[in-house]
Formats: sequence, C-alpha cells, structure tokens
Amino acid sequence: MKKNTWLLMILFGLGICSAFGQHRTTDDIFGERNEVYFSFHLDDLSLIPMLSRIISLDDLDPASGKVYAYANREAWEEFLDHGTGYEILTPPSMLTRDIRMVDKVDLRNLNDWDFYPTYDGYVDMMNQYAADYPDICEVFSIGGTYHERDILVAKISDNAGVREAEPQFFYTSSMHGDETAGYVLMLRLIDHLLSNYGEDPRITHMVDNIEIWINPLANPDGAYASGNSNIYGATRYNAQGVDLNRNFPDPEDGPHPDGNAWQIETRAFMDVAEENQFAMSCNIHGGAEVANYPWDTWWFPTADEDWWIYVCREYADTAQLYSPPGYFSGFNNGITNGYAWYTISGGRQDYMTYFHQGREFTLEISNTKLVPASQLPDLWEYNYRSFLNYMEQVLYGVTGTVTDKDSQDPLRAEVFVLDHEEDSSWVYSGSEHGNYYRLLYEGSYDIRFSSPGYIPEIVENVMVTNRDATDLNIALTHQFSGMEEMQGTDFNIYPNPVSGNYFLVTCRDEIIDVYVMDITGKEIFHQSGIHEHRAFVETSGWINGPYVVLIYTPGGIYSGKLEII
Repeated sequence: MKKNTWLLMILFGLGICSAFGQHRTTDDIFGERNEVYFSFHLDDLSLIPMLSRIISLDDLDPASGKVYAYANREAWEEFLDHGTGYEILTPPSMLTRDIRMVDKVDLRNLNDWDFYPTYDGYVDMMNQYAADYPDICEVFSIGGTYHERDILVAKISDNAGVREAEPQFFYTSSMHGDETAGYVLMLRLIDHLLSNYGEDPRITHMVDNIEIWINPLANPDGAYASGNSNIYGATRYNAQGVDLNRNFPDPEDGPHPDGNAWQIETRAFMDVAEENQFAMSCNIHGGAEVANYPWDTWWFPTADEDWWIYVCREYADTAQLYSPPGYFSGFNNGITNGYAWYTISGGRQDYMTYFHQGREFTLEISNTKLVPASQLPDLWEYNYRSFLNYMEQVLYGVTGTVTDKDSQDPLRAEVFVLDHEEDSSWVYSGSEHGNYYRLLYEGSYDIRFSSPGYIPEIVENVMVTNRDATDLNIALTHQFSGMEEMQGTDFNIYPNPVSGNYFLVTCRDEIIDVYVMDITGKEIFHQSGIHEHRAFVETSGWINGPYVVLIYTPGGIYSGKLEII
C-alpha cells in the first residue's frame, strides 16, 4: 500500500480540534534542524501500524489518543499534504539548560557523575579506560559516522584481547541522539566494572565469565548535532535525518522497512552482529520508564515470553526497590511487550532477536529524554543493580559445548527445544569453540542438537532453574550420507528453519549472486549483482519444506540446506 493511501486512511482516524502553527512554513518550523517534534490526536488506534511507517512515533497515550512523533522534512511534507492538525512541540533536548558539559575528566579522581562529556571528552574517557585497565579492557571503533565521529565500544573481559568460550553480552545506548541519560550511565557502568574487578566477587565473576561489550553512544552525530562541545539541541535522528531504530531489517517488513538505505551507523551494528555471537543485548532509550521486550513488529508473543516477563520483571522490581515511589511504575508496572505499546518496524531488538538468535530488549530509562545533569547520579542509583542483574542472566539457562565425537573439534550446531521453538528462537553453537547459550524459563525441556553431516541427538527432560545454569555438553557422531553444508564462519543462513517472511545469507566473501532451488531442482529465486557480504531473501508464498541455497562469490560457490516451516 502506498504512503499517500495510508495517510488518506489515517485522516479518517484523526480527531483534531485545532492546528497550532499550521500557517508556518516548513523552513520556519525546521530552521537548521533536520527534524520536527510534534503531537496530534488519533481516534482510531488501529491505524498506528500504518502511521508508524510514515513518521517516527515516540509515544502514545491510548486513553486520550494523543500521539507524540518526529518527522524529517520529507515525512513532514507528506503529513501536511492532507491538512492534518498538529501542535509543534519544543524539542526534548531544549527543555533544560542543566547539562553541565565537561571537556576534561580525570577518572582516577572522579567522585560525582553529574555532567555530560563533550565529544572529545567522551573519546578521552574511553581511551583512558583502555589505558588504565589494559588487561581487562579494549576500546575500539566499530565504524565512523557521516560527520566522522567514532562509534566506540569498550570490551571488558578477563582476557580482553582473546575470544574465549564464554557468552558475549552487549549494552548500547542513545541510538536516538536526544535520549542521553543512558549515555552517561553506560560510561559509569564501564567504570564500575573495571574499578571493582578483583575487589567485588560478583563483578569479578561476571568479568571472568562474560565477554562484555558496552557502546555508550550509538548516534554521536545526533547527540552532538549542535557541535562537539554541547548536547543541548541534540536530535533523535542521525545526520541524514533517519531514525536509526526504524532502519534495521525487519522479520515481517523486509530489509528496508523505513524506505531508507541502511545508514552508516546501522551497517556498523549489523556487521558487529554478524561477526559475533551476542547471546543477550539491550539498547537504552529515554522518554518513558519501561522494559520493552519483543516483538515490536508482530502482535503474537515470542516463544520465550515467560522468560522475557521474568527478566524484565526482575529489572523493574529491582529499579523500583532502589528508587522513590512512582519510578518505573507505568505500563504493566514497569514492563511491556513492544507491540502492546505501539508497533514499529525496523527496530534493533527484533533484528537482533530474529536474525541473530540473540535476546535483546529496549530499555526506556527515564520519562525525561535529556535528563538534567544534576539528576544523573540518582538515575544511576536507581538502575545499576538492574544493569548487573540483566547482564548476569546470560550465564544461566542451558549452556555447554557441541563437538565432534571422534575428533573433539567444536561444531556449529543447532540447539532446538522441541515443542517450544518458533520464529527463530532456537540458537546455534559457535564454530570456533562449539559453545552455546539457550536462555530458558525454569521447567523441563527436550532439546535436539543437530549439525549438517552428523546424527542428531535429543536429550530429554533437561531441567532448568531460574538464576542457575544447567551444563550440557554434547558430542555428535558424523554420518557419511546426505548433503554436507559449507556453513560456519564463511557462509551462514539464518534463521534456519525459517518461519517468518525473510532469511539472511552472510558470507565472508563478497556475494555476487544468490540462487534458491526447491527439492526438484527448480529455481524459485535468483538475485544478481549484490556485491555485499549479506543478502536478504523474501520467502512469502513459499511452501513449507526443504530448499537448497547457492551463492556465487569471487572465491567460489557455497551451498546449504534451508528449511521453511
């Protein structure tokens, strides 16, 4: 359906009494900014899915039908074409002057965290962490932005320079550049982990057993839209006027659900996800106080709905315990399914959960987007225990290794919970160490382990207890019949099996062509001239059953089995 048709339908659901500022020109409204923040009323909430594909919804009050949203110039002009009433609002990043920017930070003598760093100050802080704790901290850029700022990550582990057989965990914040509280809190979390290592047994255990990645600022161009010395006037969008949390591939709506090319920042995070195996992650936002878990794009629950409710409930309960009454108490007492709030397409939590078999939720940490600097220490006190609780969950559930029974070499294998899995909820062991992490709510499960060319093994009645680990190591026996896939670090298909509308093919070599054949050898899909390390294939209308995927690269041809369920 075309956007203009969507807007025409939406007009029938809009109940607007007045149109504040409707005679102002677009140039007057935007000025030098690449976005506008506004509100309007919506009588028919069923139109939210269509509306969210046109403008960037920020919040919705179901009781009153009041919607808060952002738009870039293109989306704004479409919105105006239909004469819809609206109210222009002051950007959230311009509602406070209490931001206290600091350029030089001495981490060794830092007692108060009631400030925001300048961009140069931020880079210095990150580099100082690496310099002060070289054995347990590495700092690197996963990519640059349009304005040549770095997207920095601190990797914290007992052997930071070595990829060990331990779960990878990822915290990232402020992909909406005007939601800055998580930015400072993630800097402080890095400091807390490093400075307490070897002193605090719980912190030491986590650093020894988890590879922790923390990206405090995912959208530096948005946060420093007014220049490197100030976050006042920060923007939600990146420098190109794109909402990064609508720019990821979506399991229902395809590779480009927002109609935009993948942004530099989006590509950086996609590359990191493909090169690593994050068992859990979290992206931090502001503007509400809630733990928002998948799905955002689909109305039905994930296979692990009970686990999500449990871990989000733990986050919210702990935050409430250490904060004044009223904090984190909205929605369902601090937690919500994303679709139940309002649906979006192209969000990162659904991308990470569906296409990379991780577990990611969206943490809305403060009703205020740009939190006054003087309130940041209190916000840390409310949340830091919950940060640790959530990160610690990656050590629980069912965990172990999958290896070749004869050679003891690690295997990339599918770990599939019978009568439980759906929508890409199963996980895979890593090809380098054979380690896997299947996070589950307490109960008894039958689990199947399978790898191309090996006899599958089913382990029945695997008992899981909350906040505890069930160790289960599996050795598979090789079989000499059937098609053996060239899947591993060089070539991957996921999710596989496919239960949604898309699957993703990745390859270390550049992909030129992708072919898909059914079991009769009939070609049902072909895409050429890709010249990327990834390709998305839409499966709408395909019948359930096995298929063969072939990719052509400069280095040769790769093949693999695909199952549609």
